[in-house]
Amino acid sequence: MTTYTAINLIKHHQGGHVDPSIFEVVEKTIPEVAPGQIVVKQNYMSLDPAMFGWMTPDMNSYIPPVALGDVMRSSGIGEVTVSNHPDFTVGDRVMGMMGWQEYYLGDGKGLNKVTADLPDESILSVFALPGLTATQGLFNVGKPQKGETLIVTGAAGSVGSIVGQLAKADGLRVIGVVGSQEKADWIVNELGFDAAINYKSDDLAEQLAKAAPDGIDVFFENTGGPIQNMIIDKMNAHGRVVVCGLISDYHSDTPAPGPSWLNVIKRRITIQGFTMPDHFHKVPELLEKLTPYVMAGKIKHRTHVLEGIESAIDGLNLFATGGNKGKLVVKL
Repeated sequence: MTTYTAINLIKHHQGGHVDPSIFEVVEKTIPEVAPGQIVVKQNYMSLDPAMFGWMTPDMNSYIPPVALGDVMRSSGIGEVTVSNHPDFTVGDRVMGMMGWQEYYLGDGKGLNKVTADLPDESILSVFALPGLTATQGLFNVGKPQKGETLIVTGAAGSVGSIVGQLAKADGLRVIGVVGSQEKADWIVNELGFDAAINYKSDDLAEQLAKAAPDGIDVFFENTGGPIQNMIIDKMNAHGRVVVCGLISDYHSDTPAPGPSWLNVIKRRITIQGFTMPDHFHKVPELLEKLTPYVMAGKIKHRTHVLEGIESAIDGLNLFATGGNKGKLVVKL
């Protein structure tokens, strides 16, 4: 193949529903492969909530936005088809930031070889950004202790589901906040969470009181929304809040007000935001921590697969509607 499809970002995302007009679908030609370069045929691309920040013009974020006219940023997994690089061989399975394109051409910087004998979808669902994020946020920021109570929002999502299972495996009481009864049943009956709360129901305070009779020690925040204040009100002294994402605010011009700091003072709560680019140098260490849980069968997952590169455009809106069931990936 000498041509392939790529999708460029040509306008900034302004909030709300993702308008397809901010993207341009283009056909490219695979150029001559220079010394030190490789070509990778991507098999699957990952869709992640962080993309909403990458599509804005915000230069004060943790990572520069995607430049207009450039290929949309994303991680993926694929196979090396051409190599003029001493560290890569044709047939190597690799994972990393390769963007919304069927083929990647570059020097391989930031790509990692995949050796685990698992399907591509499972690698992206567990060992890529979701698993790394869950492992870093839970263990290195949340610092859970056996016997404590953890609550995680977005609990049926790619990160939240792994956070809850890791915590449960380490002897914590685990509560998940989700957006449907189907997701509530899944995290309790399939993943082993102790309780689930549907944030779209009316009696949130009552459900929270029932689910966390002894209060909450670790709050892993992925979504924001009205339940956030209620959770902070249930935090125990010296509780830890791990702020990983706020999907409910990614589509708003004005972020929602946060909880009162009075509880932070009275209960001596530690609140820490984190993003994975700060910790990419620790990927081997994080994988070493995560892998035993996976190999012991303690981490289950489900993958929501979209077909074809152009499905990524509308696929992003599933994050806002909650229509995704598991890790969102695009099969190329």
